[in-house]
Amino acid sequence: MADRVTIILPWGSLLAAVIAPSLPVLRAVRALCVRQGLLTVVLGSDPIRDRAEAERLGLPVLPLPMRQDDLPAGWAAAGFALGDVREIDPADLAAWPSTWAQRLAHGLRRRFWRLDARGTRLGD
Repeated sequence: MADRVTIILPWGSLLAAVIAPSLPVLRAVRALCVRQGLLTVVLGSDPIRDRAEAERLGLPVLPLPMRQDDLPAGWAAAGFALGDVREIDPADLAAWPSTWAQRLAHGLRRRFWRLDARGTRLGD
């Protein structure tokens, strides 16, 4: 069991599961965590470059996390209390231990967000 799970720059079905949100996928992530384990998701989007992928996944118009009214309820149903959802700057992104994050942090118009949640019992 993990005290912390971090998802850095999800894409494809994992991105859709975090943003849509998908109960089976988020519950599977929740099963990795201790009762009050932390989940951090760092994601980015560029409304022009990522439009085709967002459409393919059936995701709403970008920016993704800022346009989701159902995000807290969907995460809660999976056992996570969604806390802070905030935009981060490229320097914050570059600090993550990911070569992909460091590459994306430089020279693009992409916006980035960090979502933090804490595990709960289902129904809390």
